Amino acid sequence: MKFLSAMKELIITLVLAILIAMVLKYFIVDSCKILSESMATTLNTGDRILVFKLAYKFEEPERGDIIIFQPPEEMDEGTDFIKRIIGLPGETVEVVANDGVYINGVYLEESYIKEIPTYDFGPVTVPENCYIVLGDNRNRSADSHYWSYPYITFEDIDGKAILRYFPFTDFSLFKTMDYANEDFISQ
Repeated sequence: MKFLSAMKELIITLVLAILIAMVLKYFIVDSCKILSESMATTLNTGDRILVFKLAYKFEEPERGDIIIFQPPEEMDEGTDFIKRIIGLPGETVEVVANDGVYINGVYLEESYIKEIPTYDFGPVTVPENCYIVLGDNRNRSADSHYWSYPYITFEDIDGKAILRYFPFTDFSLFKTMDYANEDFISQ
């Protein structure tokens, strides 16, 4: 009798644990493995990160956020993409070869990019409910500058990267860049 009671308790505990894990993974937080070099040096191939899927239920996406999203149909290979939000709705974004990114004509200081872009893009004005996203490894990233329709919509966003947990030596929390005070000065 004790054995049956213990087995019943074990089965209930396992079912509850599986249900809780499924709810967490599909609705709250997910784990992702970085598969390309498009976000180097911020994120490298093989890094593992956690993504908060509910982030944008509580806040608006901001410039500098690293996001996971559904790629445009022309790029859809069955996997989500990871890039950094650069252009916000209503802004005019331009990338000048061998120079950098301009938002509404103001140079965007970016300490996190691997190298200066070698391509021109824009200027384009970001539609309402849309974003321009670029990889930190600008010259080796299939991102907004590369796609025929350069915007992702709010609905395409699956979540916000919140931390890197592997490799353990590079464990780090991601923070939104403070463009208003440090890296990006509006005029």
